[in-house]
Amino acid sequence: MPIRIPEDLPATSQLEAENIFVMTEHRAIHQDIRPLRVLLLNLMPTKIKTETQIMRMLSNTPLQIQVDLLQTVTHDAQNVSQQHLEQFYRTFDDVRDEHYDGLIITGAPVERLEFADVDYWDELCQIMEWSKSHVHSTLHICWGAQAGIYYHYGVPKEELPQKVFGVFAHDVIKPSSPLVRGFNDRFWAPHSRYTQVNGDALAADPRLELIAQSPEAGAYVVKSTDSRHFFVFGHPEYDADTLAAEYDRDKAKGMETALPVNYYPDDDPTRTPRNNWRSHAQLLYTNWLNYYVYQTTPYDITQAGV
Repeated sequence: MPIRIPEDLPATSQLEAENIFVMTEHRAIHQDIRPLRVLLLNLMPTKIKTETQIMRMLSNTPLQIQVDLLQTVTHDAQNVSQQHLEQFYRTFDDVRDEHYDGLIITGAPVERLEFADVDYWDELCQIMEWSKSHVHSTLHICWGAQAGIYYHYGVPKEELPQKVFGVFAHDVIKPSSPLVRGFNDRFWAPHSRYTQVNGDALAADPRLELIAQSPEAGAYVVKSTDSRHFFVFGHPEYDADTLAAEYDRDKAKGMETALPVNYYPDDDPTRTPRNNWRSHAQLLYTNWLNYYVYQTTPYDITQAGV
């Protein structure tokens, strides 16, 4: 089934080239079905690439999904045109009176800053507070997961001695969770961050449950026991070449960046990396949409989050 997005969004042509069923607005409104409404708060600087990556993850499901894009107005985006933002993105003032079945909050390259020092922190807190009464289920990614678990549950982040950068093996800790249904007992996922959540504080909170973790990269998937909040401390949506682009970017800036681990064949950055996390990434998003959004969200969208 299709993903429903604006016809002129740059992601549309890329997804169609991958034989992903993208439905036009005209066709969608003539179907007698209520699509799931998902709001994507895109905090990444590479907005168009991130839009495409997330929408690819949302597309492999028998559900019709309407995706709205949200930006923060308290941050001046530098890597995307103002025309793109004005054409495709909404602001919090635009959506504050609406309800959504799902909300996705992306990562952002600000993890070394204290939360209060991030220029859009107050606006993000306002959105996360609003989500309690207007969103049925929220998926937080990487820094968005660190921010969300701190705001909602008070679990702090801590700086690491060196960047967690590469593709790491993870173990499923709670195989009975529908969120990891179909996962291998051990699976791979990419990380790119300088901080992590405090493991002791995480384990001590009875409102949270650990679903998957890595011996090297720490907690990976955590959810709230009421299934309203999901926290993924990596980047399962990344393309095969995303870590390479980040490595090349940092090297060009003169930063002493180590090779991403378990990524380049034979640790040779001249060789093309292979994606060995795509299947688990797709399952993660599909399971979240199916078991924690579609199966439990109210049909009356105005009751979502209430």
